[in-house]
Amino acid sequence: MQPRTQHRADRAESSSRENELSSTVRKVMKQYFKDLDGEKTIDVYAMVLACVEKPMLEVVMNHAQGNQTRAAELLGINRNTLRKKLQEHGIE
Repeated sequence: MQPRTQHRADRAESSSRENELSSTVRKVMKQYFKDLDGEKTIDVYAMVLACVEKPMLEVVMNHAQGNQTRAAELLGINRNTLRKKLQEHGIE
């Protein structure tokens, strides 16, 4: 595959994964509110971020073979921000 064609294939694959991830989040969130059965809740945003952020960081760090600079690039965040988030989640 030529580099330009490969880039298109990567974008298509990424798009389908994004849709799958969005679909999964949507499904789980709907079930979460259904399970509340009318009970009030607060801080849903923080709850979802806490549930998603740690496994995302773990997977990206594994993919980057522990290289924080590479992981930060993959995530599109500053390396110091990554280090802070890794510490917050107890990830070494």
